[in-house]
Amino acid sequence: MNTADRMKSVQPSPTVALGNKVAEMKAAGEDIISFTVGEPDFDTPANIREAAKKALDDGWTHYAPSSGLPKFREVIAASERENGIPCDASNIIVAPTKHTLYMTCTALLNPGDEVIIQDPAWVSYEPCTLINGAKPVFVDSSKTELHFTPESIAEAITPKTKMIIVNTPSNPTGVVMTEAELKGIADLAIDHDLIILADEIYQKILYEGEHHSIASFDGMFERTVTINGLSKAYAMTGWRSGWLISPSHLFGEISKVQQHSITCIPPFIQIAGIEALTNTSAEVSKMREQFRARRDLMHSLINALPNWTCSKPEGAFYLFPKFESDMNSMQVAEKLLTEAKVAVTPGSAFGASVDDHLRFSYAASEEVIREGIRRVGTVGL
Repeated sequence: MNTADRMKSVQPSPTVALGNKVAEMKAAGEDIISFTVGEPDFDTPANIREAAKKALDDGWTHYAPSSGLPKFREVIAASERENGIPCDASNIIVAPTKHTLYMTCTALLNPGDEVIIQDPAWVSYEPCTLINGAKPVFVDSSKTELHFTPESIAEAITPKTKMIIVNTPSNPTGVVMTEAELKGIADLAIDHDLIILADEIYQKILYEGEHHSIASFDGMFERTVTINGLSKAYAMTGWRSGWLISPSHLFGEISKVQQHSITCIPPFIQIAGIEALTNTSAEVSKMREQFRARRDLMHSLINALPNWTCSKPEGAFYLFPKFESDMNSMQVAEKLLTEAKVAVTPGSAFGASVDDHLRFSYAASEEVIREGIRRVGTVGL
C-alpha cells in the first residue's frame, strides 16, 4: 500500500531521534550526559501544578471550546498586549505550540508557495512547509553572525514567496533579533504582501537586549501570526500548552484545522495556564537567572577548549559553538557520544550552512555542565 507522496520529502525529527537514542542508552545503564534536550530541567512551579489538581477535582475534564477557554484567551491577550501586539481574546487560539505552527502552515500555504526560512533554524519549520506542498527557501546566516537580515531575505524573495518565518530568541543559536532587523523584515512583508509567522516561544528567556514582536509594528498585525506558549519559560513542556495570535481575516481558516484535528486542549491544563500567566512571574525570573548563570559557565568552559569558539547568546537556553575539524557535525556528535558519553545535537540538523557547529543545551545543573564539558575536552577533533 502506497503512502502519501508529500511525506517522502519529510525527514524524521533529528532532535527527537537523538533524544530517543540517549534515553535508550541511559536505560541500558550507560552514563550519558545529554545536552540535546530542548526543555528546562526545572519542575513546573508548584502553584501551577496545584491549580491543575484543583481543576481536576472541580470537574474541568470535559471538552473545552475549540479556540480555548474564554478566561484563558483573555489572560493570553492581556499578556501579549504587553508586547505591543494589538490583540484581544478573539484573536487567540489555544493549542500546543508546535501544533500552532502546523495549523498555520496548513491553513495558509498552497502547493508551490515559497516560505523563507533562516539557515540555521528549528527543525520543524521545513517539514511543516513540505507537508503542505510548499517550498522552503533557506537564507544562509552563517556569514552574518547568525543574524537573519533583511538584506539577505530580500535576495530570496520571488513572485512565489508567501511567508517568512521569524524566530526570536532563536533556536538553535540564542540570537535575539534587533528592532532594526525586524523593522526591515516588516517593510519587506508590506512591500511584497507577505505573511509573517513569528515564533516567540523563548520570549521570556532573555538575558540581554530587548524583545520586539514584529506584530506590534505599524501595519504588521494584519499580516502576522504569532506563536507562543508555556513550555519553555514556565517549565511546562509536557503540558503541551501554547497559543497563536491571528488577525481576524485569517482566524477562521486556521481555526478549522484545530476543529478537525485536536479539537481542543484539556480544560484543566488551560486552568493551570491561567495560573502560570497571572501568578508565576517570580518563578520565571528565578529560572531565567539560573539559566543565565549556566550560560555564562558553559560559554566560558567551551571557549577554554582548543578548537572550539562560541559566541554568547542573548536568549533561549542553547549555545551554538563552532569547532575546527576535518569531521562534519554529525561525525563530531557521534564521536562525543561514543568516546565521552556526551550527547549534543549536530549543526546539520538545523541547516546546511552550519555543519561546523553543534548545539549544546544548558538546561542542566552546573555540576553536570562542568563534567560534560570536561569530557568534551578529552576528545580530540
